[in-house]
Amino acid sequence: MKIHSSIPIIFTVVLFFSCTPKKNVVYMTNDNFAQEVSQARFVGLHIQEGDKLNILVSAFEELAVRPFNRSTMAGTGNSGDGNAGTGAAQGSEYVVRSDGTIIFPVLGAVYCKGMTQQQLKADLETRLKRYISDPMVTITLTNFNIFVLGEVQGPGLKTSPTEKLNIFQAIALAGDLTYDANRTNVKLIRTSETTGKDEVIPLDLSEASIVNSPYYFLQQNDILYVEPDRNKQVSVNSDAATDKWIKYGGVALGLLTLIISLTRK
Repeated sequence: MKIHSSIPIIFTVVLFFSCTPKKNVVYMTNDNFAQEVSQARFVGLHIQEGDKLNILVSAFEELAVRPFNRSTMAGTGNSGDGNAGTGAAQGSEYVVRSDGTIIFPVLGAVYCKGMTQQQLKADLETRLKRYISDPMVTITLTNFNIFVLGEVQGPGLKTSPTEKLNIFQAIALAGDLTYDANRTNVKLIRTSETTGKDEVIPLDLSEASIVNSPYYFLQQNDILYVEPDRNKQVSVNSDAATDKWIKYGGVALGLLTLIISLTRK
């Protein structure tokens, strides 16, 4: 009787500990939230191999800039490096080659890997002043892609509509985190500009100081991996262990039944 009466108590204790509330479900919970956010700084994207740049040259003299824009190059639709598409909208698109250069009309090979767009703009305008008075260069990145994986509502490849993309905007593109996401250990995988190797950077989204991280604003081709929290990991491992025991238990029970049936004959 004592054993039977203690079963409800044991069940209640197990249920209580298994239903402990989840912590850190709120983003940036620090008291100095306003101060931290006001210090966030965007330094610009760094141009990488494979980037597609739409570059437009303009000046007061319209005829003078025509040789420097693929869409208006006289008598030719030649892209120079064979990477541009067809049509006027794509006529000024340049793909950064494996050696870090783009092939620009008249100017030839221009090294740009690792530069910000503002730096490339200044470099091109300086070069063009030999041919044009007061040139103005406009540069747009047309393939700003990132990858969001793990505990998000919509994992996969995401294309940003803006070149200034922070980690929360990237998560929003993926439909936000799931309830089982570990917000204190989101991993950012980024290719180092100096070594060319992938780096893994842990980020804590529950801290307001995340906005001061040099990794708060994303670069093209970044990968975000949101791992499951401890409860989800334990649950998955427990389910796997349970399935294993059920499988082996079923086999053992079958063998035992077979042995009993044979011994009775």
